[in-house]
Amino acid sequence: MSDRISVLDHGHPVTVTFSSINTYHGGAYPDGIAHALKAMQAAFPVLSERPLERREVHVLTAYSGAGGRDALEMVTRAVTGGRIMTDRAIGGGDVLSDPPGPYVFRFTYRGKTVEASLRPGHVTEEFVALEQARDKSLDDIARHEELKAELANRFLRLSAADVYAVRLIEG
Repeated sequence: MSDRISVLDHGHPVTVTFSSINTYHGGAYPDGIAHALKAMQAAFPVLSERPLERREVHVLTAYSGAGGRDALEMVTRAVTGGRIMTDRAIGGGDVLSDPPGPYVFRFTYRGKTVEASLRPGHVTEEFVALEQARDKSLDDIARHEELKAELANRFLRLSAADVYAVRLIEG
């Protein structure tokens, strides 16, 4: 549905795409980029009807992956600005047995906080097993790369609301 998000930087519109984030990131974790992008797409309209001032967004997330972190940085500049924290405790223990697992993002903007959490069924057992495997064979590595790309491509075809549920926490 959408591969982009728009924010403001000191009042000036900035549009960031999945492709631009992936280039900035280096391409290793397109799945993490897609997770953070869809979480922001789902949450930001609940925070404001207008595009957010990127440097006013604060992030608390259970997700610690590099792709997600780079997506959050490119859109909000929260890493550079010291407005991002990772706390695994806000998520479930496991994406399959205790959804949403690490896929929880809380965004605070101008006194309002919303939480975006992954809807069940988007991450497969095979993906989780390969993600957690320590000694991957070359075939395992290739399959894991396929699954990361598949997840990212699938997410980009879906609306943010189909991927992430959003609830107002404060404000």
